Amino acid sequence: MNGAELEAYLRSRIPLSNAMQVHVRSVDHDALRLAAPLAPNINHRETVFGGSAAAVAMLAAWGLLYVRLEREGVPARLVIQRCEMEFLHPIESDFDAFARIDEGADWSRFLDALRRKGRARVAVRVLLDCNGVRVGEFVGEFAALRPPADAVEQA
Repeated sequence: MNGAELEAYLRSRIPLSNAMQVHVRSVDHDALRLAAPLAPNINHRETVFGGSAAAVAMLAAWGLLYVRLEREGVPARLVIQRCEMEFLHPIESDFDAFARIDEGADWSRFLDALRRKGRARVAVRVLLDCNGVRVGEFVGEFAALRPPADAVEQA
């Protein structure tokens, strides 16, 4: 799945990404970078609304997992289980969210657990940047669940 395909999927299946005008800057096996403009995500202080920043970070984390699982041919339902968001500076203009699987995560162990048990967890770290400045950090723990057999056949 390339960036254009992922962006189309997000916009059709997660309408909030469309309203926030999120777009995919880059995607590869290990990382995903999303971008979002200030205008549709602005708050009363003329900076990015904190909920928008957190939502873009969560979309980046979820999107990276979705792409990796898709490329490896492993069907799964991905849900956020827990997250932490730290806001380091106000976001005063367009910003990026850069997702990478957490360094302590063992991807092969995650896949093995998903295949054997039908469920697994993995952490994803996302860094938010605005004009070259780190403005936020997000860490999300996601649960992957094997979809029912009939759901896989319909996909």
